[in-house]
Amino acid sequence: MAVSRALRRLLRIRDIEEEQCRLEVESAQGDLGKLKDAMGVAVHRSSGGRRLVHDSARSGELPDRLAGLEETRAADRRRVALAPRIVDAEQDVVLLREEYLAKRIERRQAETLIEGAEAQEVVESERRGQQGLDDWYRNRMHRVQQEADRLSTQAIE
Repeated sequence: MAVSRALRRLLRIRDIEEEQCRLEVESAQGDLGKLKDAMGVAVHRSSGGRRLVHDSARSGELPDRLAGLEETRAADRRRVALAPRIVDAEQDVVLLREEYLAKRIERRQAETLIEGAEAQEVVESERRGQQGLDDWYRNRMHRVQQEADRLSTQAIE
């Protein structure tokens, strides 16, 4: 029993699906990384704004204080806007990773089916080969026995 083309095609499809899922996971992880980097920038911007307010409080510069307050507010708005997007992106990564693992299992199952069919094919081939050798040996022994019987009947005559 040869491994069917359908099984080989199924394995190729599963392999392609797994690769696509892996790429989707990597893309989602990259997007999540960008969002986290943006959050880090917002945190840094907020602390810079607070530092500007603190420095302006010592120097008495009102425009610096106002700029620092606005910088802090803008950074805080950015952080508030990014937080739910980060949570969503993390959930997407988890879901995509689960889908990837499911596709990986499907591919491995297809590989296992093919390996099993190939192993069965090898066993059958070896069995047929051994059966051929056994038949050859039986035929040889039968011919030897017939020759011996023929010779013994000739000797008796």
